[in-house]
Amino acid sequence: MNDCPRVSIKSIGHYDGQTVRLSGWLYNLRRSGKIAFPILRDGTGFLQCVAVKAELPESTFEALRELTQESSLTVTGKVRAESRAPGGYELDVQEVTIHQRIPEEDPYPITPKEHGIDFLMDRRHLWLRSKRQFAIARIRHEVIRAVRDFFDDNGFTLVDCPIFTPAACEGTSTLFEVDYFEDEKVYLTQSGQLYNEANAMALGKVYCFGPTFRAEKSKTRRHLTEFWMVEPEMAYATLEDVKELAEGLVCSIVARVLDRRREELKILERDTSKLETVKGPFPRMSYDEAVKILQGKGSTIEWGTDFGNTDETLLTEGYDRPVMVDRYPTEIKAFYFEPDADRPELALGVDLIAPEGYGEIIGGGQRIHDLNLLLKRLEEHKLPREAFEWYVDLRKFGAVPHGGFGMGIERTVSWMCGLDHLREAIAYPRMLYRTRP
Repeated sequence: MNDCPRVSIKSIGHYDGQTVRLSGWLYNLRRSGKIAFPILRDGTGFLQCVAVKAELPESTFEALRELTQESSLTVTGKVRAESRAPGGYELDVQEVTIHQRIPEEDPYPITPKEHGIDFLMDRRHLWLRSKRQFAIARIRHEVIRAVRDFFDDNGFTLVDCPIFTPAACEGTSTLFEVDYFEDEKVYLTQSGQLYNEANAMALGKVYCFGPTFRAEKSKTRRHLTEFWMVEPEMAYATLEDVKELAEGLVCSIVARVLDRRREELKILERDTSKLETVKGPFPRMSYDEAVKILQGKGSTIEWGTDFGNTDETLLTEGYDRPVMVDRYPTEIKAFYFEPDADRPELALGVDLIAPEGYGEIIGGGQRIHDLNLLLKRLEEHKLPREAFEWYVDLRKFGAVPHGGFGMGIERTVSWMCGLDHLREAIAYPRMLYRTRP
């Protein structure tokens, strides 16, 4: 039967009634007398096979019946529609080739039972094979595809930005320092934004997409030391343009995940009704209004301080979609934010806060385009002029109002999936006390 097509579980429905070959790993195995029900996974999905003793050579049936979890094999069989089966199809086994049988004396460590989070994180390279992690990874993949398609379809050009940078973007206290050549010190990037501003002056509308690094000694469920961020930047853009772009991006991502990843959301038992309401326009409020709302709900926040996790959760209570908060105090924002013309103590920045306690997923705003003001801000923040000379050039040669934002992929994926912690939203999370595997 080597001439029969080799297929994936994802495409199995196209071969109803046909004999096919399927290669994968044994996810689980049920036995019932003279019938065995091996469940295979192949990276595209999970499929129950049916092996009947009377229809197979005895050696083949026994080898399959005694197979161990995560052993690798190729199964040849006939595809059959079965409405009761997950995915709607089963495979009636005709032949089996076992590539590796994992011995009982050294079994696969992650069995179908409850394991502690530290046990699973120490075996993250194997934990990724579970049905839950499979679903999260595919939703993350869809989120990233949706992001790229949104910007590509809206006239943005992808421009890659460096990971090694000579200076801070958002403050020196959260930088990872790296020894470079000839005793030079460089830093792992916190953001591609500053370079993206230069890119926007060349190409109009751009975005960068890659890993970023923050040396915050934080252990909350919302923080990683290495995470992925997409950062669009637009020339001739105001704060309102930035807000409209952020809203459009989030609505597009949610719609895409709901359209293409229903099965994965079902595996995660995600309440999709909480995603189906995510449509524009999003509620919008100023920082001033947000502080009053929080104080009215019992928060001890004072004007001039940034929101904590609890504040962000309180702020989105009663909303079924993300909330936009703009015009934060200049003192708590990075040096490059344009001040409000009517109230210079406020920055033309905006945060987009996801509901259900998932917090800020987007932060951005309008950038300073006045040369003298930028020089003043660099001095106030005690940032070295020489490291930012190229950035200053952008205000000397054709300066225009411009803006953009950064969106954290892991926070967005966590919200889409309904996860309790960011560590599951990326294959190999890097946290304060975890750098392995």
